Amino acid sequence: MSLKHPTDIVTIDPLADLWKSCFTPAPLVLIGSRDASGEDNFAPKHMVTPLGPGPYFGFVCTPRHSTYRNIEQRKEFTVSFPRPSQIILASLAAAPRAEDDSKPALRALPTFPAQMVAGSFLEEGYLFLECRLERLIEGFGEHCLVAGRVIRTHVHRQALRATDRDDQGLLAQAPLLVYVQPGRFASISDSLSFPFPLGFEN
Repeated sequence: MSLKHPTDIVTIDPLADLWKSCFTPAPLVLIGSRDASGEDNFAPKHMVTPLGPGPYFGFVCTPRHSTYRNIEQRKEFTVSFPRPSQIILASLAAAPRAEDDSKPALRALPTFPAQMVAGSFLEEGYLFLECRLERLIEGFGEHCLVAGRVIRTHVHRQALRATDRDDQGLLAQAPLLVYVQPGRFASISDSLSFPFPLGFEN
């Protein structure tokens, strides 16, 4: 084991734009929530992840955002995974609010209703989650982890994996949208099987 620090590694201050120092990929989703008046709200998020192999999903948010406040009040939310062709729609969901706190750009989003929670999904996405709030976990600076339990899942037939479908062919037919932090996006339509070591159990 080498004890020398590699000469081509640059050490940076983790408090100084840590996640802007190089590119990092992540899924881009639309979190759906419903406000007190019954209006649907959508917000694009990329700091998202499954929470273990079970039916749990989490994302990072701040109490300053209406998404957080809506979920805190109603205890439920939806998750839509857009396709690369829907990047403009995902961007519209990030439009600023008007003086009356409304977000007119959301009216341009084509949606359909969830079945078990109060909320909606973005039409023509490829994966949809209906979630009940599990807990709000504070302590990440001004941000919190919103953890939900997935109570119903919907997958577009075109993107559904099956034993008789080739995974690479599936990705070519239904590419994935990826947010590349900071400020870029990509479409994934090509992949290779991961070289797991012999005996590895996934």
